Amino acid sequence: MDRKALIRGYKESRRPMGVFRVRNTVNGMSFVGTSTDLPGMLNRLRWQLGMGMHANRELQKDWNELGPDGFAFEVVDTLAAPERPDYDPSEDLRALEELWLDRLSPFDDRGYNARPKRVG
Repeated sequence: MDRKALIRGYKESRRPMGVFRVRNTVNGMSFVGTSTDLPGMLNRLRWQLGMGMHANRELQKDWNELGPDGFAFEVVDTLAAPERPDYDPSEDLRALEELWLDRLSPFDDRGYNARPKRVG
């Protein structure tokens, strides 16, 4: 297979989407989020943390102290997308994220996520 065909195949392939977690293996704290491209997101998070550029200051501080060996990058749930070109996964990802935020409760001393603001 030539290089152009490989690139085209990659761009046309469906990327796994769902919920990820960055878990501090020393103190058990977690950072939970979603992505429409889980492998890409986990690579980006590793890069940001390694470069000292992650927006979450507490997570970055712990990474700076413990290094990459102090963290595990995990896919906790995936979303199976229907075979529709007009499918927008944002609502499904939001619901899946809520479920895992409730389940893992990565807030305050248990995690790096900010508590969701309740509407109403």
